Order: sequence, then structure tokens, then C-alpha cells
Amino acid sequence: MTIGELSRRTGITVKTLREYEGMGLIYTAGRSPGNYRLFDESALWCVAVIRNLRSLGLTVAEIREIAGIYLEKPDEPIGPHVSSRVQAARSRISARIEELDQLRRRIDEFESARGQGLADGQDPDPRAADPRSRTKRA
Repeated sequence: MTIGELSRRTGITVKTLREYEGMGLIYTAGRSPGNYRLFDESALWCVAVIRNLRSLGLTVAEIREIAGIYLEKPDEPIGPHVSSRVQAARSRISARIEELDQLRRRIDEFESARGQGLADGQDPDPRAADPRSRTKRA
């Protein structure tokens, strides 16, 4: 199949498929007489694996690492490598959730202190404290 057909069948853009192919994550089955990339059914499997790993929060770099191990050490179980990358993704996600929780707490505190005053226009206009506003008036 051509890269366009692979794109239609997987829902992945042609540009992304070219990037995956350039990184060695999917392989062409050769070129057509018109020099178009051709892919076989294994490309569908590769894209499905990439999509699944990305949905778990793995980066493309982590997927490349896993693919490298998979190809370079075919007798070595891949599961422990996938597991460690999934755990790293979980840690990143947990850290991001904590950052977002902190942001939500700051928003809650701000709204508690000023929220109603801001909403009804009773809170002092922050522009009044802007030193630049004084120079414009002078």
C-alpha cells in the first residue's frame, strides 16, 4: 500500500508516517515504479503499537528506545523495557497532575480573596497601581 493508503487506514498523517519511517519505527516494503513508498501489512501493526504506546503517555523517543531493543536483542524479553517506560510516563503524569493541582489551589485562593470583587467590579482596578499609568497622565 502507498503511504496515502496507510494514512487513510490508520488515521495517521502522511507527515507523521514519514517521520516514523525516518526514525525506523515502520519500514517500507520498497518503492513503486513511480518512486512512491510502499508498505505491507506489518506497517499497520507497527502503527497500532506506536499508537497504543503513545496513548499510555510514552514519548516517541521512548518508543524508539523500545524498538531499538526489540530489533537489536530479539531473544531478550521486551516486557521489562516497556514496563519501565510506562512507569516513567506514570511519574511524569503524576508530576504534571500535582502541578495542575497546585495551580488550581492558587486559583481557588485568588478567587476566595478577590473573586466576588473582581466579578462585580468592586475590586480595585490593578491599573491604578501601575507606575506607567502615572507617567501617561502627567
